[in-house]
Amino acid sequence: MTAFDDLAKRLTEEDALLVSVLASRGSVPRKKGAWMAVFQRGMVGTIGGGHLEFQALAEARKRLAGAPGEAVIRYALGPSLGQCCGGDVQLQFERVSAPDLASLKHRLDLPGAPVALFGGGHVGHALVRVFGQLPVAVHWIDSRDEVFPEQVPANVVCEHSDPVQSATASLAPGSQVLIMSFSHAEDLEVVAACLLRQRERGDLPYIGLIGSRTKWAAFRHRLAERGFSESELAHVTCPIGVPGIAGKAPEVIAVAVAAQILQNLPVQPGD
Repeated sequence: MTAFDDLAKRLTEEDALLVSVLASRGSVPRKKGAWMAVFQRGMVGTIGGGHLEFQALAEARKRLAGAPGEAVIRYALGPSLGQCCGGDVQLQFERVSAPDLASLKHRLDLPGAPVALFGGGHVGHALVRVFGQLPVAVHWIDSRDEVFPEQVPANVVCEHSDPVQSATASLAPGSQVLIMSFSHAEDLEVVAACLLRQRERGDLPYIGLIGSRTKWAAFRHRLAERGFSESELAHVTCPIGVPGIAGKAPEVIAVAVAAQILQNLPVQPGD
């Protein structure tokens, strides 16, 4: 369940005070667009924690109780707030209820960056659990339909594709691709299909292949025999994952790989 899903569910039961970062300057915990919804008990989302969030929570709860206030308040993140960021933020306060859900979905439930995950093995399952908490939209693909769990995070869509590489044509433009199928033969075909798409469209910024340098050396040779140039082959990352993280447990690999995907996300305005 995403933060917006949680908000939508709770709004059917009670009103909330939505606090969102309208603008920011300098060093701040969260940038424009960050939000939290404050209820009489509990909250959904975050604007960065610390004393800023503590003060915003107190202000929101006063307004839920009926107190008036300005729609937008500027907070300087200096000694007065006990935060050393040094910047400032403008927070917008607005009461929201169930009838506002349609407009809130357009504003708050923004699509994540596209990630294509080929492979439903142990690492694939661990990655999906991690990705479920991140700002990505996952297209999870395998040639074995039975490998997908009954429940997946809201930002994950499963596809059974046989042959698995045929799904490459329908990937969202800008997809970061992770390849970790159950066999080297499938991996090779998916890499080749991704490189062909990259040659034709140039819209796959990252193609990552799980495995060792020895595996990639063998793949490079076979792909070169198929006519892929050195510059095209250089577009493939193998091994995958940020360096320096030891361990081969699926969960450890998943964290390292997800971190690399986050490093490659495009910078959004205001970040």
